[in-house]
Amino acid sequence: MSNRFMLNETSYHGHGAINNIVPEVNARGFKKILVCSDPDLVKFGVTKKVTDLLDNANISYEVFSDIKPNPTIENVLAGVKACKKCNADCIIAIGGGSSMDTSKAIGIIITNPEFEDVRSLEGVAPTKKPCLPIIAVATTAGTAAEVTINYVITDVEKKRKFVCVDSHDMPIVAIVDPDMMSTMPKSLTASTGMDALTHAIEGYITRGAWEMSDMFHIKAIEIIGKSLRKAVANDPDGREGMALGQYIAGMGFSNVGLGIDHAMAHTLSAYYDIPHGVACAMLLPISMEFNQEVTGTKYKDIAEALGVDTHGMSETEYRLAAINAVKKLSTDVGIPTKCDKILEADLDSLASDALKDACYPGNPKEATHDDVVALFRKLM
Repeated sequence: MSNRFMLNETSYHGHGAINNIVPEVNARGFKKILVCSDPDLVKFGVTKKVTDLLDNANISYEVFSDIKPNPTIENVLAGVKACKKCNADCIIAIGGGSSMDTSKAIGIIITNPEFEDVRSLEGVAPTKKPCLPIIAVATTAGTAAEVTINYVITDVEKKRKFVCVDSHDMPIVAIVDPDMMSTMPKSLTASTGMDALTHAIEGYITRGAWEMSDMFHIKAIEIIGKSLRKAVANDPDGREGMALGQYIAGMGFSNVGLGIDHAMAHTLSAYYDIPHGVACAMLLPISMEFNQEVTGTKYKDIAEALGVDTHGMSETEYRLAAINAVKKLSTDVGIPTKCDKILEADLDSLASDALKDACYPGNPKEATHDDVVALFRKLM
């Protein structure tokens, strides 16, 4: 058996990393850019930090911002239309998961028009060509969409999210500049940061995990554990740590998969429009409790990476210590522990949809329909 590992062609990290965008555009010969960014980033001047660079270099571009926090099929179709209209040969995606996921779908459809219905991209789509080149500029420290081959689109009509996994959608360049994240409000910093921690923990225990992915995930857990509280307080060191930690987590999970937490979180977001990071964070201790018996000594590693001294602890004790450390971090950064939007009448449908989600097969422990209903009920 062989293990595949995919990363960006090039990535830039640290303060001032956005200054590498123009040299990359010029070196690659791009002539017309579609800048994809969500409306709030445009409104508050974050997108302008990049478009000013393009203006100063006389690089032609158009801005597309019809993007929702949980991007929809309609957002993608509008973006494809905008991309064709301006005849772009490159996309610069500025934002978190919403902008990058939309950009990936747009880029794939431009070069693989047979998938223009969008729904056919679900799962592992048999696309033939790499997407339109994407330069991904992260403004949140959580999704790591700039270094993954995954994206998630919401089907409003069917009230569900679907995951797309495609080796052809990887951004060619990733820009991870903590200065682009400095305006994130506390709540968004917290939720995206906990999403990153969920990526790292689920990736560490997923069925496909192996030595190389483990190396990334355990380091990501350590960095996030040390950095998230400080990042929520807008400490520059915390921001820089989270920018790196979430990217390292993405390097891992993109290549080995996730698990039941993300499967359930996608379903919660689709039904109730709950922010993805909040859904992941609320479910993380619950999913860890469910999976603990099949994780060997990995919860000991997780506990230690989060700063717990496990010396002398039994297996039961260090597993509980890992779960409690996650609960403490989540509470400290203001994540709720319960979701009052969940309806008893929805539980069967929620469980059915979660078990169909593309992330579920990576879970290390099999779950029945009744198991998943019980897990959702713990949030009520």
